[in-house]
Amino acid sequence: MSLSGQGLTPRLKPLSARKSAILSVLDIGTSKVVCVVAELKPVDEIESLRGRTHVARILGIGHQRSAGLKGGVIVDLEAAEGAIRQAVHAAERMAKVEIQSVIVNLTGGRLSSEHFDAHVNVRGAVGPGDVHRVLDTASSQDLRQGRAVLHALPTGFSLDAQNHIVDPDGMIGERLGVDLHVVSSEAAAARNLMLAVERCHLGIEAVIATPYAAGLSALVDDEADMGCAVVDMGGGTTSVGIFANGHLVHTDAIAVGGHHVTMDIARGLTTRVSAAERLKTLYGSAIASSADDRDMIAVPQVDEDERDVPNHLPKSHLVRIIRPRVEEVLELVRDRLKNAGFAAQAGRRVVLTGGASQLVGLPETARRILQGQVRVGRPLGIKGLPEAAKGPAFSAVVGLLVYPQVAHIEYFEPRSSGLFQGTGTDGYISRVGRWIRESF
Repeated sequence: MSLSGQGLTPRLKPLSARKSAILSVLDIGTSKVVCVVAELKPVDEIESLRGRTHVARILGIGHQRSAGLKGGVIVDLEAAEGAIRQAVHAAERMAKVEIQSVIVNLTGGRLSSEHFDAHVNVRGAVGPGDVHRVLDTASSQDLRQGRAVLHALPTGFSLDAQNHIVDPDGMIGERLGVDLHVVSSEAAAARNLMLAVERCHLGIEAVIATPYAAGLSALVDDEADMGCAVVDMGGGTTSVGIFANGHLVHTDAIAVGGHHVTMDIARGLTTRVSAAERLKTLYGSAIASSADDRDMIAVPQVDEDERDVPNHLPKSHLVRIIRPRVEEVLELVRDRLKNAGFAAQAGRRVVLTGGASQLVGLPETARRILQGQVRVGRPLGIKGLPEAAKGPAFSAVVGLLVYPQVAHIEYFEPRSSGLFQGTGTDGYISRVGRWIRESF
């Protein structure tokens, strides 16, 4: 099926660089659901974040323990709907506004990247029509069946023998080419995520790949230009986004995350999942230390009468359970990057984000396995975030606020038919029309 005929998630209308706007975003993860209402105000260029035209100020935030998701995919629609409603309601009360529509993220559904290129002949100076024609040609190529396109990003133009052209408009040449990076997910995963949001009587402005959102939030321009891998470590999934020359050039996701470490602890120490999560947060580490055998931790055991009986064990037991799982995740990330051919483009720079990246010793383990410079990425360039939301666990949701400022670089067809169409405010009506056609 060609890109032009592929069912696409809604496209966001670009945000005017001179206008303020109030936006609502929704981060639906395996471990938590976060809803944020923010005001975006135009701002002069920020030195380290040149791509941003606005500064975001938080008006309301609501977060809730997630339910009904596994590995980033909806497995219980009613439970997921309930968690979304609670998070949205909390954000509405704090911001004192009623949320009509949201920008959401997608992590599950086997995120993947495909690259398409196309060339067209031009006469003299390149005009906007030529640029549209070459993008149209690139989008007419085939995509795998059952996939939904999330992003279509031109990563660079070429003119005759010259490559890496940012904007060919007005330049002179004979043959114009483009490289188009298409990020897609399983159509069923995207549809069910959208359905869970729509059941809360909310419109959907756009669906964003989580590693793209995390990169927009946590990277400074220099990192995106020189090449960097963003590894978003969530509860149920670990997703990867590669940035080079200022563009997202590759995405991937693995259905293993922080919750798997918690389950390993619960099984290994024979304790409840809630107790295992607490032990991981308070005492967990990915690297061993000399004091681990001396430091004792209280592990609540559940006896036959379901009364908590603490059992004291050395901390080294906990580290021995956590370490293999963390190494497995990082080795999977390393192998995925190597197989995709993007290990070199990452420039040996790795930024870890997501709630699971807060584990003690994780950056050191990542340096050893991924063999690069590693730092933990936090949300950048945002005002009014509560102290608890300034950590790496909130990178993706802040990235959703940045996305409207860069949405104009994506390509979609202006025609009413086809894949890349702007739905804007008519998205709800078009969905109702589609439902009527399919039902009757």
